[in-house]
Amino acid sequence: MSEHPSNPSQSRRLRLPVALLWIALCLVGMWFSARVGYARLVARYASVTGNLVAASKAVELTPLDAQTHKVRSIILQNSGDVIGAAKELELAVSLRPRDDYLWLQLGVVRDELGQPEALLAFNESVRLAPYYAHPQWQRGNFLLRSGNYEDAFADLRAAAASNKTLVPTLIDLAWGVSQKNAELTQRWAGITDDKMRIAFALFLARQGKARDALEQFRACKVVPNRVRTELMQELIAANGFREALEIWKGIERSDTSAITSIHDGDFESREGFDNTGFGWRFSQTLQGARLSLDRDQAQSGSQSVLINFQGYSAPASVLLSQLVIVEPGRRYRVKFGARTKEMVTGGLPVITVTDAGGGKKQLGQSSGIEFESWSPVSFEFKTTNTTEAVTLGLQRKGCSSDPCPIFGSLWLDNFSIEELK
Repeated sequence: MSEHPSNPSQSRRLRLPVALLWIALCLVGMWFSARVGYARLVARYASVTGNLVAASKAVELTPLDAQTHKVRSIILQNSGDVIGAAKELELAVSLRPRDDYLWLQLGVVRDELGQPEALLAFNESVRLAPYYAHPQWQRGNFLLRSGNYEDAFADLRAAAASNKTLVPTLIDLAWGVSQKNAELTQRWAGITDDKMRIAFALFLARQGKARDALEQFRACKVVPNRVRTELMQELIAANGFREALEIWKGIERSDTSAITSIHDGDFESREGFDNTGFGWRFSQTLQGARLSLDRDQAQSGSQSVLINFQGYSAPASVLLSQLVIVEPGRRYRVKFGARTKEMVTGGLPVITVTDAGGGKKQLGQSSGIEFESWSPVSFEFKTTNTTEAVTLGLQRKGCSSDPCPIFGSLWLDNFSIEELK
């Protein structure tokens, strides 16, 4: 006997329940998706506004969504309920156990509560994200506060290796924990390459540790001139003048003179003015005065410096200056050549010597400069017992009137300094 085909009406009856089940599942899925979407929308609103009621509603809508618990924990923490925030985060990590950020936040909250279990959360965050800086940085800080310095700085070094912006903070932490011990700071912070040494040198200079900063600089193989200049300026600001001079000589390689000397005193150098180191500096805000090199007028050599005054009226300001290294408690003589033309003023130009250290005490001053032809000028000064460097500067005598303008031309040449026995 041949088989009879299935009854069409029976097939339709079988397909109908399957179709109805499929539609029901789709409707449930749509309802669930809409509920999750709505809950996420409410959670986003709660996050922006800090509304705890909205955050709680989002959790109520989707109690198995880690994101809504996370939002509620943040709002609870911000409102001061750290215990409640910890409970929400514990629920969140149970729902999404492979989220390193949730474990990290749980560690932070537990740390705030003083719970030793914070370390377990930090460990899990580091395990899940071993190459991210933030988990290791947070765990390192936790270990640091716990007194476990070696493990703490191992974490902090690893974090700084991943995120170079953390290097200055790492050095600062090591400096503080080591009680300002440069050798221990170097070991804990992992100062091993040129970039780290440069960062450490700049840090030491700002702390007034000029010799230690210079040692770090010397250990570097390659230092860009921009960084050299920055370090030199930091050392000068911290009164580390001799250390700054050594770095400056690395930039100004043509300078082979003795330590106590005036650089380019005859203005013959082709390097021009140097507003950062130990060469000539000139004011960047000259109003009513113009400075230039003059090849037509020189006491000797091929050129001198010329200052044309056209109503300049700031006697206390320094127009032209240079830092000079000196010895404490010694007497010195400064010599230079000068001439003027059609000088009209109530406060003549003078050359002053001022202690470059914190006190900025004036140590000596020339007579007023007013000569129609080139004339030699000299004056003496004595350094204090703490003077390490002086500022040689062009200023003006005080005036009886205010404002006190000056008109005319001034040439200067052949500056030198000598120690008196």
